[in-house]
Amino acid sequence: MATRPRWGAPVSSGVVDRPARLAVGVVSAGRVGSVLGAALSGAGHVVVGVSAISRSSLRRAAELLPDAPVLPPDDVVRRSDLVLLAVPDDVLPDVVSGLAATGAFRAGQIVVHTSGAQGVDILAPGTAIGVLPLALHPAMTFTGRREDLARLATACVGVTVADESGWSVGEALTLEMGAEPVRVPPHARPLYHAALAHGANHLATLVGDAVDALEHAGVVPAQRLLGPLLEAALDNTLRHGDRALTGPVTRGDIDTVRLHLRVLTECAPQLRDPYCAQASRTADRAEAAGLLAPAIATQIRAILREER
Repeated sequence: MATRPRWGAPVSSGVVDRPARLAVGVVSAGRVGSVLGAALSGAGHVVVGVSAISRSSLRRAAELLPDAPVLPPDDVVRRSDLVLLAVPDDVLPDVVSGLAATGAFRAGQIVVHTSGAQGVDILAPGTAIGVLPLALHPAMTFTGRREDLARLATACVGVTVADESGWSVGEALTLEMGAEPVRVPPHARPLYHAALAHGANHLATLVGDAVDALEHAGVVPAQRLLGPLLEAALDNTLRHGDRALTGPVTRGDIDTVRLHLRVLTECAPQLRDPYCAQASRTADRAEAAGLLAPAIATQIRAILREER
């Protein structure tokens, strides 16, 4: 096995050189690692080992990486040219330092982590040995099933590197997986991740709360009712920004806002504070976009503060 990956033919764009076929090790077979490992396998690389402990991780490894042996993490790393560290953020530092301490890393390896909030500094124990550090974070939510491979092909990957040689590798690997690479500077990584979490994770919470409220009101099927509305709202917002804002706050319908607050207090008190917080931000953005008169925006914010 070569100590440094070679570089081969260009990818289909004709611009970026792609890595030659690499021996890929996946640590571990979570929702992200199993899918990225399968995507790299589909691009012609060979997954030579995967670590998996839980029943769900073992199932994902069997379904998405059926030809890869399940091995301890250090054994996975030792046999790999490309190491994919797809472990939870909080354990990543200990995993990196532990693999370095056991001598699992070697000079010339490509070591990738998938943490959204971290840059390449967290891979310093490996970098000191001579690995090429990369942070590749797919901006996508994963289920750990084959359907994720199709979603990955429509997604972007936040790429953070130590230098331009790292960018060439990160860009090539991302393109091979079918995704689009986006540069994320090291200092921007925490805010980048917070923005994605706020947009995606909190959207899931918001939609779940709306479904619960509709079902509590006896309006079903709630998902069918909400689906087209939410899809249109998301599409319009991504296309037109704040010009897509609509609803009672943006229109300045103060009586409707008061009605919402009253019914939420009576029937869904757990939603009152989130509603007030989001309605206040909507008033801010609508005012800044020129959609809501400043005097009305001030009045709405005052009503919302009284109710919180």
